[in-house]
Amino acid sequence: MKVAPFPVLPLADYASVRREIRSGDILLASGEYAFSKLIQRATGSVWSHAAFVLRVEEIDRVMVLESIEGHGVRTLALSEYVKNFENTGAGYKGRLAIARHQRFSGAATTDNLKAMSQFAVDRLSYPYDSEEIARITARIVGNFLGFSADEIKRDQEYICSEYVYECYKTLGIDVPYDTRGFVAPADFARAKDVQLLWELQTHLKAR
Repeated sequence: MKVAPFPVLPLADYASVRREIRSGDILLASGEYAFSKLIQRATGSVWSHAAFVLRVEEIDRVMVLESIEGHGVRTLALSEYVKNFENTGAGYKGRLAIARHQRFSGAATTDNLKAMSQFAVDRLSYPYDSEEIARITARIVGNFLGFSADEIKRDQEYICSEYVYECYKTLGIDVPYDTRGFVAPADFARAKDVQLLWELQTHLKAR
């Protein structure tokens, strides 16, 4: 499946936009890792990963909440994505973008945001749903052969986009997902209420 190109976005240094990034903003990644390429080929999209941002003003941190292969659901500072991803001394290997769902601000009352944060944090360390990648592939093939798709399977394991999708649902925000029966990072980028804001510049490893 042909992969769409990375969109043209303003390139921003993280420090220059840090104060503008809000809780609920979406981090979209186009990775250069082997697993990232698998997701891209399966979905025909440049996007291989989705996560969301939670600002914790009490400790002056902009945190990323995500589910990734090999770790499951976890949190880390967004600055690590930019400067020291997985303790490599360099930023994420690939390209990063910040997106914003236009309905989030209206839906995120103090109580709703607390409920979403509790839902997200309560799932820290939940396992990554590796089998869902195989199911996505099967759904794509089945759709090509004319079989109908099932709804998203809900369990206690998450691929990255499922985790963000379920967290958003606590606010009553339902992101339209792939008609073949799965939610992928590309679904967030293409949603009509989601606006891509910036590409984040990542740091290269010092020589």
